[in-house]
Amino acid sequence: MADTTSHRALIAAERQELADLLDGLRDDQWNEPRLCAGWRVREVVAHMSMGFRLSLPATMGELVKARGNLHRMTDRVARRDAAAHSTARLSAFLRDGAHHPWTPPVGGSAAALGHDVVHGLDITVALGLDRRVPEDRLRVLLAFGRRLPPGRLHGSPAPRFTAA
Repeated sequence: MADTTSHRALIAAERQELADLLDGLRDDQWNEPRLCAGWRVREVVAHMSMGFRLSLPATMGELVKARGNLHRMTDRVARRDAAAHSTARLSAFLRDGAHHPWTPPVGGSAAALGHDVVHGLDITVALGLDRRVPEDRLRVLLAFGRRLPPGRLHGSPAPRFTAA
């Protein structure tokens, strides 16, 4: 329980900091392509908040529409929601959901933190924004067994958290 509680604080901090950063993006930056094929910053942010914006029945309904394919469902919903909401609202989704207990289907709170950190890096690194993920968050990912791709982290502790 202590790990989950400490993870929750790290998740909330990650979401709030990312929302603050997103509030400062120019319109053209929201439309920059990301590593997720076909997604821009706006789709990544819509995806990041999907788990705590959609109710379980709505999620199940979307999954049925996608014929059980989770990737197809998340892609379609992220695209739909990115088009339907303003950039201010998209960043507010992260801020408003900072303390939401959502976790992905596997991995619990450490995986939820990993989800947010990796997608946050996808946004910030690709845009060339100088944002470092605090080491306490990276330690959770390392303990969870998650490694980030080479070149995503900088500084002396980076090799401890980066895949070979």
